[in-house]
Amino acid sequence: MQPTQQKKPLTAFTVISTIILLLLTVLFIFPFYWILTGAFKSQPDTIMIPPQWFPKAPTMENFQQLMVQNPALQWMWNSVFISLVTMFLVCATSSLAGYVLAKKRFYGQRILFAIFIAAMALPKQVVLVPLVRIVNFMGIHDTLWAVILPLIGWPFGVFLMKQFSENIPTELLESAKIDGCGEIRTFWSVAFPIVKPGFAALAIFTFINTWNDYFMQLVMLTSRNNLTISLGVATMQAEMATNYGLIMAGAALAAVPIVTVFLVFQKSFTQGITMGAVKG
Repeated sequence: MQPTQQKKPLTAFTVISTIILLLLTVLFIFPFYWILTGAFKSQPDTIMIPPQWFPKAPTMENFQQLMVQNPALQWMWNSVFISLVTMFLVCATSSLAGYVLAKKRFYGQRILFAIFIAAMALPKQVVLVPLVRIVNFMGIHDTLWAVILPLIGWPFGVFLMKQFSENIPTELLESAKIDGCGEIRTFWSVAFPIVKPGFAALAIFTFINTWNDYFMQLVMLTSRNNLTISLGVATMQAEMATNYGLIMAGAALAAVPIVTVFLVFQKSFTQGITMGAVKG
C-alpha cells in the first residue's frame, strides 16, 4: 500500500501569483474578445453607452460590407503570400548561415557574427532610406517582393540557428565527411535533423513577425490591391472613422490566421526555444 502524498499547503505567494496571472490573462484576452464580439454587432451597438458586452442580435453585415466594399480576400492573400514566402526563405538562409558560423572555421568568423549581433540592435528606421533606394533601383517598389526581400537576411534568425547548430556533435560531421558526404548532404542528413526543433521555432517566429510587420508593409506598398490585411484595415479606419463594426471585422479577420498558427504550433514553438537555450 503506497503512502498517500500530502498536498502542499497554499502559501500567500501562490495565491497572489495566481491572482496576478488571472488578471494578466483577462487583460490580454479582453481586446480579442472585444474585437470578435464587435465584429458581429451592428454599427449602433458598437458605440452604445454603457457598452454591450455581447451582441444581442449577431449579424454578418460587417463581414459582408468588408468583402463587398474592399478587396479583403486579396489583402488576406497578400499577407499569407508575404508571410509564407518570407518564412521559407528566412529559414533556408538562416539555417545555413547559422550552421556555417557554428561549425566552420574561417577568417573573420567572429567579426561576421558580431555584425549580425549588432544588426539585431538596429531599428528598421535606421536602414529605411537605403532599403527604399535599393528597392526602387531593382524596380520592385509597390510589389509584394519589396516587403519579402529586405526581410530575408533576418539577423535574429541567424543568431537562433547558430545557437541550435552549436549542439551538433563535431564527431558526427567528421564521420559523414569520412563516409564521402559532401557539405550539402552532410547538412541535410546529419545537421538538419538535430536543428529541426529550432527550424520549426524559427518558422513560427518568422511567420508571426512578418504578418505583424506593419511598418515595412506601410513603406513598401501603396497600391490598394497590393495592401496586406493590416494595411487595409488601417485605410478603412481613415476612410470610415466611425464605422467601428467594419473595422473590428477587418481586425478579427487579420487576427484569426496568426492566432491559429500560434495555438496549433505552440508546443513546437516552446519546445524549440527551450532546446535552443540548452547546449548539449
